[in-house]
Amino acid sequence: MAGHSKWANIQHRKGRQDEKRGAAFSKVAKEITVAAKMGGGDPGFNPRLRLAVDKAKAINMPKDKIENAIKKGTGELEGVDYVEIRYEGYGIGGAAVMVDCLTDNRTRTVAEVRHAFSKHGGNLGTDGSVAFMFKHCGQLLFAPGTSEDKVMDAAIEAGAEDVSSDADGSIEVITGPGEFLAVKEALEKAGLTPEFGEVTMKPQSETELAGDDALKMQKLLDALEGLDDVQEVYTTAVFGE
Repeated sequence: MAGHSKWANIQHRKGRQDEKRGAAFSKVAKEITVAAKMGGGDPGFNPRLRLAVDKAKAINMPKDKIENAIKKGTGELEGVDYVEIRYEGYGIGGAAVMVDCLTDNRTRTVAEVRHAFSKHGGNLGTDGSVAFMFKHCGQLLFAPGTSEDKVMDAAIEAGAEDVSSDADGSIEVITGPGEFLAVKEALEKAGLTPEFGEVTMKPQSETELAGDDALKMQKLLDALEGLDDVQEVYTTAVFGE
């Protein structure tokens, strides 16, 4: 991939998320609550809940906070009733942006999302305006230097859709959303631990930005990710080195 490193972009995004760990606790707690409400409080029988709990553990969220969030979802503790909403829009240079929210107040959320887009040079689009540019899938990324043959053998046997290597030496495994956990576990059993893994909306094509455009786009993404009701922000933007 010319001009930028997939590995560098993923590490950059992870680093920025780690900086916002306090806010991340509340976002993950919301996801756990909604997952438990929809599919029950046992992660063994609720894949969405298991993914959310894994995410909570990855940011060292205390066990009691995880358990309380599950209890709010199952009704054992009083909690807020959240609804899921997705907004679509455009950022700098025509880069597509999708924003997944969990909210108890739609009016507040859309106003805040619209304001973030307009303030930072983007604009909110209509439903479906950019969704076709993304693929709902599981994504696992292995550090440069990992054996591609080993990853390929274990991943394909476990039901992965695709394995590819990037120019920077990193290896990417793509799975169906429902196969993500099984593929991840199979790879880990084979001694292959991904540096990064999630069920995501992966851009089908990318919009490379550099210089001032990259800085402006990062400010827009930061503004959206900083909103309390926003869970995830996906974009086709990648940042050149």
